[in-house]
Amino acid sequence: MSEYKMIVLDLDGTLTNRNKEITPKTKETLMKAQEQGKIVVLASGRPTYGVMPLAEELHLEDYGGYILSFNGGIIMNCKTKEVVFSRQIPAESNGKIIDLAQEHNVSILTYENRTLLTSRPEDQYVQLESRINTLKIIPMTIEELKAHVTFSVPKFLMTDDGDYLAMVEPKVKAALGKNFSVYRSDPFFLEILPKGIDKAQSLERLLAVIGVKREEMIACGDGYNDLTMVQYAGLGVAMGNGVLPVRKAADYITLTNEEDGVAHVVEKFMLS
Repeated sequence: MSEYKMIVLDLDGTLTNRNKEITPKTKETLMKAQEQGKIVVLASGRPTYGVMPLAEELHLEDYGGYILSFNGGIIMNCKTKEVVFSRQIPAESNGKIIDLAQEHNVSILTYENRTLLTSRPEDQYVQLESRINTLKIIPMTIEELKAHVTFSVPKFLMTDDGDYLAMVEPKVKAALGKNFSVYRSDPFFLEILPKGIDKAQSLERLLAVIGVKREEMIACGDGYNDLTMVQYAGLGVAMGNGVLPVRKAADYITLTNEEDGVAHVVEKFMLS
């Protein structure tokens, strides 16, 4: 038996192919791993509802897997539906964040239950986020958004073309200061989360709860928001299609997400 007890998987560009689907081969190897008692964690910037369909497809609730959503803002035990950890943006900051989007002329969205709240429903990237997560768009003006979102949310997402968002990112970082994590999960998605929320720090909390050591954990990812967990894991794996910093930081580079890269890792390092 291998020493690895847990595998943490980013979704888009890692677990799923370009059609956002888990291939039959990858699914089969992950089911085998769970049958051998391995824990599967799906770790994504997506909201919890956006991760659910994949968690259900892999039967995580039968095997006691976990969902780490909002880049680590929420961790949920799939079997008990219990939220193991949650940290959200303080409600009093919402207005300022919404104003920043208006100031820099970018789209902004946040989440409420199974809906996505935004002032620019027609924006292609807002529509992409809605489609990926099957969340209904509720359009509002900036004023309505500020009046409505008086509750804590796990994250805000600013969207625009990558070149422009790259210039906006440091300005938003500077304006929000040290109590926030601000980074891009895709060139066109700028994530705004509470400080200390990233996949690695949240995984550290999960390991403490379930009594698994980081040396016993594999983490696979392809994007900038996967870098911390790839560095943190006992075996950090970059997808062949991963961005350069993730490939440089990884202990192992697997095949791409179009070539069953995750299945390859599970077969090589986890299955007895």
